[in-house]
Amino acid sequence: MKNIKHFILLALVLVISVNCKEKPKAVEPVKEESQTKPNIVVIYVDDLGYGDVGFNGATEIKTPNLDKLANNGVRFTNGFASSATCTPSRYALLTGVYPWRNKNAKILPGTAPLIISTEQMTIPKMLKTKGYHTGIVGKWHLGLGTGIVNWNEHVSPGPNEVGFDYSYIMAATQDRVPTVYIENGDVVGLDPNDPIEVNYKENFAGQPTGKDNPELTKMKWHHGHNNTIVNEIPRIGYMKGGEKAKWKDEDMADHFLKGAQNYVKKHKDEPFFLYYAMQQPHVPRTPHPRFVGSSGLGARGDVIVEADWCIGEFVKTLEAEGLLENTLIVFTSDNGPVLNDGYFDESDTRIGKHTPAGKLRGGKYSLFEAGTRMPFFTYWKGTIKPSVSDALVCQLDLLSSLSKLVGSDIKVEDSKELLDVFLGKSNKGRESLVIEATSRTAYKEGDWVMIPPYQGPAVLKDVQIEIGNAKNFQLYNLKEDISQQNNLAETNKEKLQDMLTKFEAIRGEGYKKIAKIELK
Repeated sequence: MKNIKHFILLALVLVISVNCKEKPKAVEPVKEESQTKPNIVVIYVDDLGYGDVGFNGATEIKTPNLDKLANNGVRFTNGFASSATCTPSRYALLTGVYPWRNKNAKILPGTAPLIISTEQMTIPKMLKTKGYHTGIVGKWHLGLGTGIVNWNEHVSPGPNEVGFDYSYIMAATQDRVPTVYIENGDVVGLDPNDPIEVNYKENFAGQPTGKDNPELTKMKWHHGHNNTIVNEIPRIGYMKGGEKAKWKDEDMADHFLKGAQNYVKKHKDEPFFLYYAMQQPHVPRTPHPRFVGSSGLGARGDVIVEADWCIGEFVKTLEAEGLLENTLIVFTSDNGPVLNDGYFDESDTRIGKHTPAGKLRGGKYSLFEAGTRMPFFTYWKGTIKPSVSDALVCQLDLLSSLSKLVGSDIKVEDSKELLDVFLGKSNKGRESLVIEATSRTAYKEGDWVMIPPYQGPAVLKDVQIEIGNAKNFQLYNLKEDISQQNNLAETNKEKLQDMLTKFEAIRGEGYKKIAKIELK
């Protein structure tokens, strides 16, 4: 009897012991799963050049908040947008597809239909399959609707139909009508008794314009921006009505910052993806009064200082909410810099010693390096170690790389999986890249870049930027000649032919039609 009691007691001790040991193991998979779902924030600025930030060598303009993040993350010296203009770059960023594959991926008017197919894979769609809440705050410029948009009704399809659970956007750009915010497809603050009308071809009767009524403007137009006047600023396109819904330009940076902060606070208890698409330093440059004169470089410098402050405030919110150590931040720009892009705002006359492109040649609209080589870094407190990477990476690569980060098997062919590179664990980037500028394409491989001959002006007169057009091939070794002053096409024909063959294998021969040349 004693033996039986002893046996039962021993069995109970063993059962309790085993259960105690197994309980921690049951918790571990949950912990591991949560660790695979960091919050993801992409901060996308507009027209910021490689040399516009302190972490890339700028001395005449101060960007302390960006510098702190970049210098404590992976700072890429060879990070690229897919295109030298906004709409194509944004298309590529979200879809992982080269923009030249979509004939509609060009700079869009404010009335353009959505150019991302609702059937197409996007970063937010991919992340939603892994339980993420997805949001966009800021600039969209990828089209809305399917044809003629009635801004007085629900506007669809748009961001919400291509993967975003929440969207708070401007329809196109700050210099284009309609000058209103749109939340989840509905114009914010619209008075139904004052409907909006938009037309990009003809003005509405009695509506003043920048061209005919310059006395009504506080910002004079230089080229292209001479239509409907809103907030004393002439815009691209004609608009009537919607007075209560119109934004105040000087408040836009604060407005989008608040939207981004509120999104984070609301969704802090679930994994989220936020695409924070800032408008600075795109025209019209309208810094809040507290930032006017802050840079000493005119309006463009002031809005860069303003953007840096906004990013600092946003990061403070992540920290205050206890999210910073579980949030991957990606920062970059949609295309290269431009000074006078349509308005007389002293950005070109008060530039001083500042060089927005750094040592790079060209700028916005250009196939030269400054058109697509961007300020670019990743930051993740406690996970990413500070480093500088010369790996070739592109915004295209974010979709496939983030997919691996969250445990998804979704990939897009043009988007290379470079997660270890973005996390600073590897320096082996993509082998090659096709870059694009206003439908013209060029090819990069390692330290080399090849630009085919294209007809047209060498310099875009209105903005005074070299855009890469030439009668003959251009070939540059960027390791030896980052400013692209020494064309090696004639002296290194073997390398030129090798680059051309590889370029055509990716691009096809369609570029020849754009170039309007016969190539052997």
